[in-house]
Amino acid sequence: MDYEHLARDLKLWMKQDQNADSWFTTMVDFYALPGNFPGFATLPPDLSALEQVTRLEATLWQDIMERLDGLPVSRRFIPYIQLLEFEALLFSDPAGFQEAFPDRPAAVAQLTAIRAQFSSPEDIDDDPRTAPSKRILDVLPDYQKPVAGLLIAEQIGLEKIRAECRHFDDWLARLIELAGPEVSLTTP
Repeated sequence: MDYEHLARDLKLWMKQDQNADSWFTTMVDFYALPGNFPGFATLPPDLSALEQVTRLEATLWQDIMERLDGLPVSRRFIPYIQLLEFEALLFSDPAGFQEAFPDRPAAVAQLTAIRAQFSSPEDIDDDPRTAPSKRILDVLPDYQKPVAGLLIAEQIGLEKIRAECRHFDDWLARLIELAGPEVSLTTP
C-alpha cells in the first residue's frame, strides 16, 4: 500500500459524499504501513504498539483534514489502524480455526498456546518473523486470509473479538454510537 494512494482515495470519496450522515473510516494494518505514512518515520521506538498506532491515527486525521482544506466532511473521518494486523483478531479465540481446519486439532492447540503467551491478541508482536499472520502460517501453511480468515472471524464472533481486542472495540463502539441506538451488532 502506498499512502498517497490511500489519501487520494479518501479525499475523493469524502469530497463526493458530503452528506451530514456520511462518515468515513479506515482499517489498515499497522504491520504493513508504508514508510511514507504520515508520522511513521518519526515514531519513537520506545512507545508501545498501541501508543504508536494512536499517534499515527491522529497524524492521519490531521493529514486528511489538511488535504480537504477544512471542509466540514473532514471532521467525519475516523482513522483506524489495526494492531498489528487483521490476523491478530483471529487470536481472540484460536478455537475458531477449527471451523476452517477441522482436521487439524494439533495446529489449533499450537495457536492456542501462542495466544496464551500474550495478555491480548493486539499484543502479539510485529516482528516480520513473528507477526500474527506469520505465526499462523508457521502452524497452518495453507492458511489463506480471504477465505479462511473470514470464516474464522465469523466463527469466533464479533462479541468475542471485541472483548479481547480493546483498540478494535473502541473503534467499533465509536462507529456503533454514530449509527444510533437502532443499530445492533449482536447475533440474533
